[in-house]
Order: sequence, then C-alpha cells, then structure tokens
Amino acid sequence: MEANGATVGRYKPRGLLRVLRALAASANGLVGAFREEAAFRQELALATLVIPLALWLGHSGVERALLIAPMLLILIVELLNSAIEATVDRIGFERHQLAGLAKDIGSAAVFMSFVLLTVVWLLVLLGR
Repeated sequence: MEANGATVGRYKPRGLLRVLRALAASANGLVGAFREEAAFRQELALATLVIPLALWLGHSGVERALLIAPMLLILIVELLNSAIEATVDRIGFERHQLAGLAKDIGSAAVFMSFVLLTVVWLLVLLGR
C-alpha cells in the first residue's frame, strides 16, 4: 500500500469507464447464463408469463411491485446459484462433500425464492 491508502497493482478504471465496463460484464453474465443454464432459461420463460400477468392482476403500483419482485428475485438467485456451481465445477469435478453442500445450498436458495413467489401471490390475490 502507498501512504495515501491506495493499493499498488492493476489499473482500476473510474467514473464512466468503470460503469461501462461493469455494464459489459453484466451483459456477458446474462448472455452466458442464458446460453449455458437451462434453469435460467426456464425461469426467464416463466418471468415472461408472470410479469405481464402481475401487471394485469395488480390493482395498484404496490401490488404490481409485490407480484413482480419475487420473480425478479428468482432470476437473481438463479444467477448467483449458477455462479456458485460454475466456481465449484472450476475447482474440480470429483465428488466432495463441501462442493455438494455448496451446490445444494444454492439450489435451496432458488427453491426458497419460488416459495416466496407463491406466498406473495397468494397473499396479494387472496387477500382482496
């Protein structure tokens, strides 16, 4: 470290360039997930049904947001789960208890986000 607290090493862009690079990395991640992950494609297909239905069924902006948010959360959690799986697979394909546990926990997170979607839809739609 230098005296002012900055680290010495690779160049890290700032400002607009950093934002543009982050957007490019995000786009690469979305394209990669779509290309490589069947679960992400299936959940994206579900989102193309759920989101318009939420916009139609929601009576207010708050209801629409409540109906849409869990679907977006499913996509986010699936992306994180896919990142965990890719990292574990990169480390090695041999069976290891911790590797299996990491993948199972990621899968459980996706499952819980589906539970959230179901609960929110039931509470919003049946609570009228």
